[in-house]
Amino acid sequence: MSTLSDLVYAQGIASEADVEWLHRLAGDGQLLADLSFADIVMWVPASDDSFVAVAHTRPGGAATLFYRDIVGERIRPQWQAQVREAFTAPGIIDSSSPEWFEETPTRVRAVPIVRKLDGDQAVMGVLTRHTNLGDVRAPSRQQITFNDCADDIFRMIATGDFPDLSAPTGPRRGAPRAADGLIRLDVDGVVTFASPNALSAFNRVGFADELEGESLAEVTSRILPAARDTDESLPVVVTGRAPWRTDIEARGVTVSLRAIPLRDHGNRTGAIVLCRDVTELRHQEQELLTKDATIREIHHRVKNNLQTVASLLRIQARRTKSEEARESLTQAMQRVAAIAVVHDTLSEGLSQNVDFDQVFDRVLRLVAEVAAAPNTLAHTHSIGKFGVLPSEYATPLALALTELVTNAVEHGLKGQEGKVEIIAERDEEQLVVRVRDSGSGLPEGTVGRGLGTQIVRTLIQGELSGSIEWRTLSGEEPPAGGQIESGTEVLIEIPLKWIKR
Repeated sequence: MSTLSDLVYAQGIASEADVEWLHRLAGDGQLLADLSFADIVMWVPASDDSFVAVAHTRPGGAATLFYRDIVGERIRPQWQAQVREAFTAPGIIDSSSPEWFEETPTRVRAVPIVRKLDGDQAVMGVLTRHTNLGDVRAPSRQQITFNDCADDIFRMIATGDFPDLSAPTGPRRGAPRAADGLIRLDVDGVVTFASPNALSAFNRVGFADELEGESLAEVTSRILPAARDTDESLPVVVTGRAPWRTDIEARGVTVSLRAIPLRDHGNRTGAIVLCRDVTELRHQEQELLTKDATIREIHHRVKNNLQTVASLLRIQARRTKSEEARESLTQAMQRVAAIAVVHDTLSEGLSQNVDFDQVFDRVLRLVAEVAAAPNTLAHTHSIGKFGVLPSEYATPLALALTELVTNAVEHGLKGQEGKVEIIAERDEEQLVVRVRDSGSGLPEGTVGRGLGTQIVRTLIQGELSGSIEWRTLSGEEPPAGGQIESGTEVLIEIPLKWIKR
């Protein structure tokens, strides 16, 4: 299924600003469909003088006409002339008589999609409203008001006044919809209509009277506690002067408000205010924030505890007279410190995913400083990008690479000056990591059986479901960015299907 951007670009509309405008309009497709009780289809001109559907929204409170998806299809012949006239005039064109669509009588309205450009106007496509006349009932006052609001927005679309670029991008969680509650304001901010759901929402926050005839700004000021800090955008939202969103909270209830100013050729004539009781959603968000803070604090404390353990191991290593015991304690300290780096990174953000390139840079500096023997001058260099990894994979990979780089410095270079390269390559299927040193290579092609090698095998093969291979290099051309042609290479391959991206 192609996205709106793909479909629009395929028709030759290459301007990012035009595509952004169409995206914003499509984002309010559900609002238009619910207000007009009809299907809303967005069309853009094609290269063959036809039109292609790039977006479609079905109404929430009425029967849809399109039971099959029409996005990506060419316009049907019976709508071609009407849509073409709306596009070229440009102006709103209503069908002169009911049309039949799959044995259902319908009424079609074509609205040009206009964007203002430095005092001029550009027509980018046409919006069509398809009303099902087979389910005609005596319209209620709410339905009449909803239709009037839809007509006002259609006129704004045709003059380039809607959508408004000053509106917040990306609807916040719990954004109100027409069915959640609708309030119609006049130019002075006085309520001329309030749907039953809107009345219920304001009743929950403490307003028990009728909203109609009241100034919404004055009603809101009476509801909110005097000592509570309010959002600075609240006054312009409740007066309908700006297309913004805000929340009001009283009596333990939170109501989200969204204002849509109504204009006639640029002159403000009133506003629509959508409202929704989002108390449970805000409670859930607060609980998630609390849990995130708790998890970050846990990672911070784990990091502190691991650093304490690493410090104790370092002190013990310095006081140990046995060279073998000192080396074992130092290696244990490195392993603990590498895990601490991952927890330190997790404690700094909300996500449980980590930028492994940032983690590995710190691990590499730590390993290079600790692993280098007094007479060894090791030049470590990281090439490529690991990308973002979840913490359950970052920890074993950081620990495995700590072991491999340590072995490359201590055993590959063997007290000599040399290079160690860590090359990361990532695509859609797998993560490939090469650890290469410029030492003398594996002794007789054999792989060690020490504790470090066992740890690496367990981490890569067991926890990451990957593969690992040791081999001796002999004058081979290095990978892109690499310089080492001879020495030892450890090849790690981790399938990305096991990684939750």
